[in-house]
Amino acid sequence: MALPWLLVLELVLYAGCFICGIMSAASLTITQGHFTGQCMLYGTIEYNTSGLVLDSPSHPSLCYFVSAISVSVAVYCFSLTLYWIYTSFVEEEVKRERLWLNVTLGICLKILFFLTVSGCILRMGRDHLCLSALHNVPSINRCEDAENATWISPYDGSQLYTGLYSAEKSVWVNVFFWVLIVVVVFVQKRQAFGSGSEWSVSETQPFFHRPV
Repeated sequence: MALPWLLVLELVLYAGCFICGIMSAASLTITQGHFTGQCMLYGTIEYNTSGLVLDSPSHPSLCYFVSAISVSVAVYCFSLTLYWIYTSFVEEEVKRERLWLNVTLGICLKILFFLTVSGCILRMGRDHLCLSALHNVPSINRCEDAENATWISPYDGSQLYTGLYSAEKSVWVNVFFWVLIVVVVFVQKRQAFGSGSEWSVSETQPFFHRPV
């Protein structure tokens, strides 16, 4: 059974959200691993005669929170896509009730909220880290220059800016996809409401009209 085109578009957007969620979580986790599991966000880069060190890092739970949001969204998108693909093979007619469209819309708005919070955390945390590098390290004119500087073991900043930037970019692309999903679900809800209204009107009409 072919799926409605709006639902197909929604599933394509879910696939994009799945990829973005995996990419953002992987980028942040790998970068965090280069700093012995410490969260670089809102941290401070200090310089001494031997090289750069990470000072005053955030609690690791902050990075874990951002990664957990991305992974949870990816799992939700993957599960929902599999469900609708399975339903298209099992059910003769794929139909979404207005109640479930309302539930889906509510879930989408919550996911959009948490992704926006994650994006803001990544952006402000990275900016704070970069500003400390620009102020404390004379040889750094751009945040990207910290990747080419010498870091004191066990820190490895070779992918510091690239990893955080990739994670942030993936989150904001994910947010954009979820805005589109909210629009698509809302359009489906309006269509379901319109069809329901037409059905209720037809039921109230008499079978036989009186002659005028």
